[in-house]
Amino acid sequence: MRRSFSVLAAALLTGTLLTGACALPASAADGAGAGDQGFTFKDPRITESSGLAASRRHPGIYWTHNDSGDGPYIYAVDSRTGKTVARITLRGIGSPRDVEAISMGPDDQIYVGDIGDNLDGTWPYVWIYKLPEPKVLKDQTVTAAQYVVKYANGPRNAESLVVHPKTGRVYIIDKKEDGGHLYEGPATLSTSGANVFKPIATVDLWATDAAFSPDGRRLAVRGYFGGIYYDWNGGRIKREGRLDVPMQGQGEGVTYSADGTKLLYSSEGADSAVEAKDAPGRPASTSDSPSAKGTSGPDGGSYKLGAVIVAAGAAVLFGMRRLRRRG
Repeated sequence: MRRSFSVLAAALLTGTLLTGACALPASAADGAGAGDQGFTFKDPRITESSGLAASRRHPGIYWTHNDSGDGPYIYAVDSRTGKTVARITLRGIGSPRDVEAISMGPDDQIYVGDIGDNLDGTWPYVWIYKLPEPKVLKDQTVTAAQYVVKYANGPRNAESLVVHPKTGRVYIIDKKEDGGHLYEGPATLSTSGANVFKPIATVDLWATDAAFSPDGRRLAVRGYFGGIYYDWNGGRIKREGRLDVPMQGQGEGVTYSADGTKLLYSSEGADSAVEAKDAPGRPASTSDSPSAKGTSGPDGGSYKLGAVIVAAGAAVLFGMRRLRRRG
């Protein structure tokens, strides 16, 4: 009886996996297409990846960091292996409080957003750190500039920080369950005094991270269950469509691949996976259609038929195991 249950469960799971693969686009099913295809964090020190940024200096390298409690560190991860190739210690910034975002700016500058506030208004100010991306990837200490940030309309929680790849201007999106705002920083950040960020547009999402396309023409914003992408025109944003955000345990990171063909999504948790999806490039009328996106979920997300079928297969296998144990 036990053997028959195992055989049946394996057969059902195999069938659902194959069906799910057939339901996915060819580029996802066979690994074809340009750009990075995703990976899994192998470093046991990375347990709460809360931001993600693709290196432009080092192809295939992605920068990440943990949430609060880790220290002044960022990690360079090789997407081909999932292994950390460098841990950078930030010097001259004090003790980070709640690091939530990381972004690449012009001239290979890395920006780190210590912008979290889980009590939604406890901190009168937050910080941004900036450091040059190392030319050589190895464990090392790098001096970072520290910028004090305040919001024009009072303290707030935020997990999304983006730097425009052409202008170098820094933007923050606050985290509100019913939708937040895009905040614009000064044209040039100053280490002397506070840098006041002002709201310039609404964002229809409970945002956990965001990213500019490499050409600076699109802004992608993700939440826990979905995402939106906007046309970018000097801070005047126009909603174009929904992002195909994968279902993750606690999805808090997103970045474009260096070539702009993929969006990669990360999640908190030990040994968590970074999943790649094709970056939107079609007109909104096409990308938003049911035939292109499947069934919509909360936060503007869409869940592919293949993902649902695979999840069902996993449930079948789990149920069979429980029946076997009972027998």
